[in-house]
Amino acid sequence: MYENYLSLHTINNKKMLRFLLLALGLFSTATLGAENGCITFSVAQGTGCDWMCNYCSNALGTNNYYFADSVCTYGQGGCVGNPIAGKQYTCCAASSEYNDEL
Repeated sequence: MYENYLSLHTINNKKMLRFLLLALGLFSTATLGAENGCITFSVAQGTGCDWMCNYCSNALGTNNYYFADSVCTYGQGGCVGNPIAGKQYTCCAASSEYNDEL
């Protein structure tokens, strides 16, 4: 029963995070694909890879993920890249770690 509460609580937190970010205009769309452990979203102007990497890590529930188009990568100084405002980006969990939570 406690495990079900944690799963429901985690899902509600993810929904709330997406709602708050949408309300703030930090991205226009976000979808979570449970079947493949990926999320797709777009960002507003001025949003950098630090935010995108943090968002993917939190939304996917893992630090083991990648961007499908390699827009952001880890380099010296952390997560780096040059995202374009309004373009859709997809990040995916790189292991079965995401699927174990479902």
